Amino acid sequence: MPTPKQMEKLAAEAARRPAPSAAGPDAPLPAKYWESVLKAPRASATVAQARQRRLSDIKGHVLRVSCRRCERTVEIQTADAVRLYGANAAWKDVAQRLLDNTCQQRTGRHEEDGCWPAFESP
Repeated sequence: MPTPKQMEKLAAEAARRPAPSAAGPDAPLPAKYWESVLKAPRASATVAQARQRRLSDIKGHVLRVSCRRCERTVEIQTADAVRLYGANAAWKDVAQRLLDNTCQQRTGRHEEDGCWPAFESP
């Protein structure tokens, strides 16, 4: 436990130190931040565009899709996906098939059956 003299010294030091800049949630972000965000590789394609890509256009080695409903994740190598589904197959169709082949959420109603894909950028 600090002595009263040490506590006074700490309080005086704290009063002398400048307070850290308290940028609130509404404060504008610096321009450098936005430049780095826009230059990121993922910024060039939207999620919808990434889903529509053909397997032949995807450069990644492994494709990954997860289910929003049961939180199951399925991975497949790009080369295997091209071999099984063809180079012109859309990634969203392949991902849906991969999830549906092993779906555990079957209720018997078409509207409720199946998995809900969450596409991760390849």
